[in-house]
Amino acid sequence: MAKKAVASMQSGEGRTYSKVIKMVKSPKTGAYTFQEEMVHNEKVKDFIAK
Repeated sequence: MAKKAVASMQSGEGRTYSKVIKMVKSPKTGAYTFQEEMVHNEKVKDFIAK
């Protein structure tokens, strides 16, 4: 299953998306968490700026 999912992302429309990982500090505890999301290539900078 995993190989099929990876292969489908590399062809056609899948190339226009990137997996973005952002480190976010929790205001309550001060600990860092990672926020992962599949974002369109044109909107990567907007996601990181949030």
